[in-house]
Amino acid sequence: MIALLSVTVLSVVFVFPSQTPSRAQQPTGTSPSAATPVVTSPQGAVTGSVPSPFGAQAQPNGLNIVVLDPAHGGTDPGARGTGGIRESEIVLDFAIQVRRALELQGFQVVQTRQGNEDPSFDDRSATANAQRGAVFVTLHISSTGMQGTARVYVNTDLPPVADSNGLIPWDRAQAPFLGLSKTFGDLVQGFLAQRFKGSPDAAQTASVRQLRTTAAPAIAVEISSVTVEDRADLDRMAPGVADAIVRGAAAFKPSYVVPTVTGGLR
Repeated sequence: MIALLSVTVLSVVFVFPSQTPSRAQQPTGTSPSAATPVVTSPQGAVTGSVPSPFGAQAQPNGLNIVVLDPAHGGTDPGARGTGGIRESEIVLDFAIQVRRALELQGFQVVQTRQGNEDPSFDDRSATANAQRGAVFVTLHISSTGMQGTARVYVNTDLPPVADSNGLIPWDRAQAPFLGLSKTFGDLVQGFLAQRFKGSPDAAQTASVRQLRTTAAPAIAVEISSVTVEDRADLDRMAPGVADAIVRGAAAFKPSYVVPTVTGGLR
């Protein structure tokens, strides 16, 4: 179930630590050097490096990594349905099939969680923000809706606000990527509509909390719904969802030009 945005601004600063973060602090798939900018929480804990596109030149055809985010986990089961159906468990199973399909097509996949953990929204975004040439896909199961359908959500307008140093607030990291996210979302939604009758033809817009802090083209894919009587009805959708995401990423790749953004995240 997708969490809509509540207006909370995380005070995050852009710092240059004197030492490389420990392995336990580094997001999967990254190797930040001591000179790599690092986003820290107000308590000083490292939440992720940000080489991404900030301060870099525009690069055509930069897409080579998909950051896959199985939503919820740990003490947060997400939406719950009859027969003990838990969103957090289903999306993790979906992620396995999506990952395999992506890797078969040559994409590198970074997952925000591998098991029953519950990374924070900001930790998940930090994993994506640490990659260069990535897209972000978060997987959800809705609590209601027409069974057997799938919807893609992209964030609504986020006017970029930069300070005098050209730094973009952490809670508006998605702003430079709204157009790319809509293009990517429409492609994936089009392929989902072909597989699942009753699904929309184009991505929907909403203030999705998870997408707002992600500095990459970012979409939320939500399957309907946990109200099915048999979990197998959802499991049967996994191959079609994986196929749509792979085809959408492949179709999006030629048009993916990393935006030129001065400064960084704060």
